[in-house]
Amino acid sequence: MVRHSKLQKQVLSLYRQFLRAGQDKPGFLPRIRDEFRVNARIPKTDVMHIEYLYRRGQRQLDQLKDVNTKQLGAFLKPKEKS
Repeated sequence: MVRHSKLQKQVLSLYRQFLRAGQDKPGFLPRIRDEFRVNARIPKTDVMHIEYLYRRGQRQLDQLKDVNTKQLGAFLKPKEKS
């Protein structure tokens, strides 16, 4: 059985909270899963970046839990033209 660090447990808990909060809102679950999959590629040794994303995720979760929230915004880098 794999033992997780405290930070890993916090991130997994945040993920579960996101999934629960997103169940009632259409279109949120795929976006939540995609975001966590993309960030799962971050090396475990990059603790500062992981903690930053964790805090950002907590703020986003608070917004998601708000009754008035109907969609999540995203900031994407524009693709460079070739």
